[in-house]
This record gives sequence, structure tokens and C-alpha cells, in this order.
Amino acid sequence: MKENMIYCSDGCPFCQQAYQLLESKGIPFKKYYVKTPDDWDKVTKKTGRNTVPQIFINNVHIGGFDDLSAADASGKLDKILSQ
Repeated sequence: MKENMIYCSDGCPFCQQAYQLLESKGIPFKKYYVKTPDDWDKVTKKTGRNTVPQIFINNVHIGGFDDLSAADASGKLDKILSQ
């Protein structure tokens, strides 16, 4: 099943911007809060990155907020959503 999700943390301004962009496009998503060292290990193993947000659209790893914004501007996000 295709899933839209964000690994995030409380108080992260880039996470907030990602939520706003996805909500403005009507894209539903689940939040997974990264709080413990085990959570961080999971994110790093899954994405190769150790920052939040880490965004997945239709199970495709987009990256952080800058990557999401660039994917939206280039039309890549819409292509992923249509798959």
C-alpha cells in the first residue's frame, strides 16, 4: 500500500513548512515523531540521513523540506503522486 509519511520532531520549523506544503496540496500524510536514539537509527538506516523532516510520498523517499519544495516546483511531486 502506498503511504505518505514524514519523520519529524516537535518544534522543527522545516517540518512545519513540509506539513503546510502537503496540506495546501491536499496530500494526506502520517507523522512519525523521532524522539529516541532508536528512532534516529531507524531514520538514518532507512534514508541515509540524520535530519528531519524526512518525507516519503507514495513510499518514495523525497528527502527533507528543501527537496520536497524543489520536487513540487519542478512537477516531480505531481508525477510521484500520479503513480
